[in-house]
Amino acid sequence: MPKRHLEALQQRAGFFTDLRREIHRHPELGFEEVRTSDLVARLLEEWGYEVHRGLAKTGVVGTLKQGSGGKTIGLRADMDALPIQEADGRAWKSEISGKFHGCGHDGHTASLLAAAQRLAETRDFNGTLRVIFQPAEELLYGGRVMLEDGLFEQFPCDAVFGLHNMPKMNTGEFYFREGPTMASSDTIHIRVEGVGGHGAMPEHGIDATVVACHITLALQTIVSRNVSPLDQAVITVGSIQSGDAPNVVNAEALLKLSVRALKPEVRALLRRRITEVAEAQAQSFGAKATVEHINGCPPLINGSKATRFAVGVAQSLFGSDKVHTDTPPLMGSEDFAYMLEANPNGNYCFVGNGGGEGACMVHNPQYDFNDEIIVPAAAYWCALAEAYLK
Repeated sequence: MPKRHLEALQQRAGFFTDLRREIHRHPELGFEEVRTSDLVARLLEEWGYEVHRGLAKTGVVGTLKQGSGGKTIGLRADMDALPIQEADGRAWKSEISGKFHGCGHDGHTASLLAAAQRLAETRDFNGTLRVIFQPAEELLYGGRVMLEDGLFEQFPCDAVFGLHNMPKMNTGEFYFREGPTMASSDTIHIRVEGVGGHGAMPEHGIDATVVACHITLALQTIVSRNVSPLDQAVITVGSIQSGDAPNVVNAEALLKLSVRALKPEVRALLRRRITEVAEAQAQSFGAKATVEHINGCPPLINGSKATRFAVGVAQSLFGSDKVHTDTPPLMGSEDFAYMLEANPNGNYCFVGNGGGEGACMVHNPQYDFNDEIIVPAAAYWCALAEAYLK
């Protein structure tokens, strides 16, 4: 019975809580997770895993084979922290100024390690288990780099699964969704080139600042007039940079955009229309706009079969009242999307971090991972692996 994992893991909750807080004290940014990677690799080796290191610089893949089964499951956790100064108030506060685990990846790593130890101990499965510890999720391309470095070629998986804690959702309860679940994310820069001049004689210049403002307003019509009301999309102009003095007609301006969509075709539409609108607006003023795609991540799309399977496992472990299957999609982004794009037979779910409506959201200096969810998250991983590798 999978519920035996809950009891066994609860007895070790103190160890993995301490481990989580130790990782929290020593946060590392994307592709810099050397200390965390060393810790993960050492523990996996102690527990009998075949450990591979070096994918995406600091990635770790642990493999455990049992029996003669031909199926392989991949379980993934992220390891990186954020460049944010943590608020004071807790004994395990980050010891590195300007960096902290403000999204709970320390808890994700601890939870998967707890499951890895338990599965290595029981070995009640028939097939191949892979535990994947990924760097640089916050950069939204650590998963892509692992794939480019040969993750699924060297370590093929028939199905892949991930999870994330979520404040405001009930502590230790699980939240699922089939299909598009989290949005794509594209960072786009628009450079406007005008003609500089004196602020008292604007007729002799082409004001890049004014052009940038008109582009900003025109971009807002893309979602309202080019995207179906039945589809979700966001275009945010988060930064406009142009000039320093009040009496100058600026020759240059830079707009920085965050663009999100839940469907690949909507994402493609947004990127095309942003270029068309920016170039046409600039041309109408006699200026020039150059659109540059800085980086991007696809939408996270959960496979139907894998999601139904994961829901069944969670329900058998926690009961139907603690497993939610109608979770609304989120416009936030997650680079596990790359792994699901490469292998659509997978699922990414949320585990409630608690706190109710007043809870502190991730990416906030006050946020902290709820250690009470290490055990249910680890038990879910154990039950999922055993059910898939019968």
